[in-house]
Amino acid sequence: MIEEHKKNLKQQLWNIADTLRGKMDADEFRDYILGFIFYKYLAERMEIYADSILKPDKIKYKDLKEKTKSGKELIEAVREASLEKLGYFLKPSELFREVAKRGISENEEDESNFILEDLQKILINIQQSTMGTDSEEDFDHLFEDMDLNSTKLGKTPEARNTIIAKVLSHLDKIDFKLHDTELDVLGEAYEYLIGQFASGAGKKAGEFYTPQQVSMVLAKIVTTGKSKLKSVYDPTCGSGSLLLRVAKEVKDVSNFYGQELNRTTYNLARMNMILHGVHYRKFDIKQEDTLEHPQHLGKQFEAIVANPPFSAMWSANPLFTSDDRFSQYGKLAPSSKADFAFVQHMIYHLAENGTMAIVLPHGALFRGGAEEHIRKYLIEEKNYLDAVIGLPANIFYGTSIPTCILVFKKCREQPNDVMFINAAEHFERGTQNILRVADIDKIISTYRHRKVIDKYSHKATLQEIKDNDYNLNIPRYVNTFEEEKQINIAIVSKKLKSLEKDIKKTDSELIKFCRQLKINPPF
Repeated sequence: MIEEHKKNLKQQLWNIADTLRGKMDADEFRDYILGFIFYKYLAERMEIYADSILKPDKIKYKDLKEKTKSGKELIEAVREASLEKLGYFLKPSELFREVAKRGISENEEDESNFILEDLQKILINIQQSTMGTDSEEDFDHLFEDMDLNSTKLGKTPEARNTIIAKVLSHLDKIDFKLHDTELDVLGEAYEYLIGQFASGAGKKAGEFYTPQQVSMVLAKIVTTGKSKLKSVYDPTCGSGSLLLRVAKEVKDVSNFYGQELNRTTYNLARMNMILHGVHYRKFDIKQEDTLEHPQHLGKQFEAIVANPPFSAMWSANPLFTSDDRFSQYGKLAPSSKADFAFVQHMIYHLAENGTMAIVLPHGALFRGGAEEHIRKYLIEEKNYLDAVIGLPANIFYGTSIPTCILVFKKCREQPNDVMFINAAEHFERGTQNILRVADIDKIISTYRHRKVIDKYSHKATLQEIKDNDYNLNIPRYVNTFEEEKQINIAIVSKKLKSLEKDIKKTDSELIKFCRQLKINPPF
């Protein structure tokens, strides 16, 4: 029943998204539909919590009169408790269901169904309710991408009001099952929607979403041998989905940390955290350029995951040679390719008992110059590299290039070798290739047990890697060459002679038939 509800909820939400599709491009209507879902979630969570406070008085929050003295007193008591517990506050009249009802009126001339201005104020009020509290940063400008006066929603205020009222009305009919705190029905549906938007966003998708099957591989790697994590960090966190995926692999994560450059995606990450029930005190998501302006300097994390932009540009400013993240290496990653700058940044933040896994383009395994120098330092001087995993081509949104995962640990259980896994040929082919459950299980099992499998994995000694001049290109270590079947020339010759006899016999028979028919043979 639960799985059926999850499936129905995903379909219902995607159908509602169709209401806005066609009016604007994918990443724009994404911001509206996800924002409205988030508003409904906040309102329902607020109402559930307020009702629990008012239960001894046998009063429902939605029934409180905001203008009476007793109503004001009760609402103020709920406000103080809500800001402490939930981190935000909504008045009874600001609840999603109340606004949705006001938006639908049988009398088209009834001005009370014009909700645009009220709705915009409510979204601002949610943010302002947190001012001066511990949750202020987590809600600051959270709805800024939802411009309800945008002409993309409609040329006139009336047209915009009609479409928004329609969306709210449809959403109001959906049960998010928030009363059942053991279920993450809405969280899964929200992740599904983000994934659907990513699949239609082309190249932009890589800015905010890592395919779930890749997220699963990264999450399982960094949680190996652990049931709880003190902290998890993603320096290029996008929508926050990868951080949340890590949490699904363990019983508890004490704190989530992330940084994201894109403002819209940063807002989506905070919404995603809150909507998945992560308390505002348990996550710290910052908006800035991670390499140029890191926001978590001095902190170390038990698990670090990242899918940074492949071969991105960065300043490689000479001043960074005295930055603690880069100074010990002697060289900076080239300005045209920031791949190893992200590696260095993450290693700086990695705790002694931690594991980090980063997705990189294959070029990072073998390019020369400064990148070769950094690879050599990490392996020869530090011995931090734990595994190299080759992934299939065309599994990421917006790019078809083959990629790899590099795994690093400061305290390695197997310090004498590096695990190489070639999973590039193990996938389900499609418009976008995908890793199947069996493919993921094989990668993780091979990594965790350091199994050597013919044409799939190899444990390379540090000397082997040194002999290869610290070139980590996977075919140098995992031989996938399939020898051609040897041909016995004597047998082939015998078969050819036999065939020649058969041909002569057939020709002789054919000549006889032609003579009987009094026609010339074809040869």
